[in-house]
Amino acid sequence: MHPSKKIRGLKSQRLEGKTIVLGVTGSIAAVRTIELARELIRRGAEVVAVMSEASQKILHPDALHYATGNKVITEITGEVEHVRYCGEGGEADLLLIAPATANTISKIALGIDDTPVTTFATTALGRGLPIIIVPAMHFSMFSHPKIREHIETLRSWGIKIISPVIKEETAKIAENDEIIIEVERELCGKSLEGKRVLITSGATAESLDPIRILTNRSSGRTGEELAKEAYRRGASVTIIHRGTLGLRGIKEVRVESAEEMLSAVLREMERGCDIFISSAAIADYTPEKFEKKIPSGMDELTLKLKPTKKIIFEVSKRYPEVFIVAFKAETGVSEKELIEIARRRKEEIGAKIIVANDVLRGGMGGEENEVYIIGESIEKVNGRKEDIAVSIWDAVERELQ
Repeated sequence: MHPSKKIRGLKSQRLEGKTIVLGVTGSIAAVRTIELARELIRRGAEVVAVMSEASQKILHPDALHYATGNKVITEITGEVEHVRYCGEGGEADLLLIAPATANTISKIALGIDDTPVTTFATTALGRGLPIIIVPAMHFSMFSHPKIREHIETLRSWGIKIISPVIKEETAKIAENDEIIIEVERELCGKSLEGKRVLITSGATAESLDPIRILTNRSSGRTGEELAKEAYRRGASVTIIHRGTLGLRGIKEVRVESAEEMLSAVLREMERGCDIFISSAAIADYTPEKFEKKIPSGMDELTLKLKPTKKIIFEVSKRYPEVFIVAFKAETGVSEKELIEIARRRKEEIGAKIIVANDVLRGGMGGEENEVYIIGESIEKVNGRKEDIAVSIWDAVERELQ
């Protein structure tokens, strides 16, 4: 076994059984493909690289042979490699061209196949194989009217274009995390396609004065993983939080306080929502704000707190048709007590599912958690928050059936 095969599935099994042809063209961003290939393999994929002649002047084929564990295709031979992988009944599940130069994009749009990569693209288009293209070039080239026109042509054919990051006068290749989640969205099924999902995540911050805030230990990781998993399953996703997810396919609304979060939630609900997940650790109380900095060195300071509005109750009252997933955190209770408390809250809200946990057992701010997913049945889940998000969405889909 090639050593690179040993990392398969170390991060997840989402791409298990999938074969991805990675087309590499002559952009300096070709050097990024080594780690991109490895990350795809870590999620279970089989990766086969095909390189244009121009790309081989930047990256030696041996580097991608090492990265993938498979011989790199640098020319079309009697093996008819393009047909084997991208033709009718071929082995590939996806053609990913990353990076894609202006030259390659134009050739694909015009049906020219004079490099191994463009020949693979022509074959894949004829078969109807899913294709993702990740452009990378100088910004002036990306701004050329014909390049923009060719990109729109490719989009009209159903090809997914992952837009470059415009920085330093360059249309830089998208980050690997963004490329990978788009690959997963393409290959992992579309069970939530057409669903509009709204998620609140992380801690709010209540202002004491222009410098200080009151907040809590929530990292927002669970909400972020829920957003990413919904996106993988084909949903249109909006997350409202203080953090930064940084995936352009997921809409982010950034807020600070509980009041700002409530306003943002109601504003987004007006735009339409099928599933609302309230995973944020929203402040129950907000202080009376001081307009100026509270002086240091005081012997004692008394704060006046007033309760905040419960966002989930507002949503439930105004939008009873929306599928609601609630969260309930407790401390120092037994398993039986936790489940009973959560069930009562679920009924009060009218939620379809509630996720409960005792934060004294871990979870808040950490990488892993132990939760109870309570719907028609009860499921106890331990592990990484990424895996917990998968279990929560599996439960949602069962309830939707």
